[in-house]
Amino acid sequence: MPDGKNNDKKENNETKNVGGRPPHYPDSEALQSKISDYFNQDLPQRTIGTDKNGNAIKVPVPTISGLAYYLGFESRQSFYDYEKREGFSYTVKRARLFIESEYEQQLQVGSTAGAIFALKNMGWFDKNQTDITTNGENVSIPPIEWVKNQNDSDAE
Repeated sequence: MPDGKNNDKKENNETKNVGGRPPHYPDSEALQSKISDYFNQDLPQRTIGTDKNGNAIKVPVPTISGLAYYLGFESRQSFYDYEKREGFSYTVKRARLFIESEYEQQLQVGSTAGAIFALKNMGWFDKNQTDITTNGENVSIPPIEWVKNQNDSDAE
């Protein structure tokens, strides 16, 4: 019989289901194991060029969406939400960092548009600084002088 206190516990201190979907992974080790499986499988590959013999050079292309799908989540957001769960933050951050590093490496070779787009969605940004008026010379701005309007003195 509920007493209004600690309604999420049974008398023998086992946690009972208080609603909602149970977690996909009971602990970070189980999640890490499945993440490792994803990275070690035959991932989709991207051709980044050819070697000196004319053979295609292909690299695996892990993605956040692909990882989330492989892990059984219905969205990327559900995967990101695991980062907020106690004990899972490090595991999720490391997986995201690994994927980010793969995109970063793609910037070093071949066509980079897709990698740039993905990295921008991961928080990277372009920063351009353009000097269009001074050719690098310092600009001096004269001080502003405030002059009392003739009409202002009449209003006093």
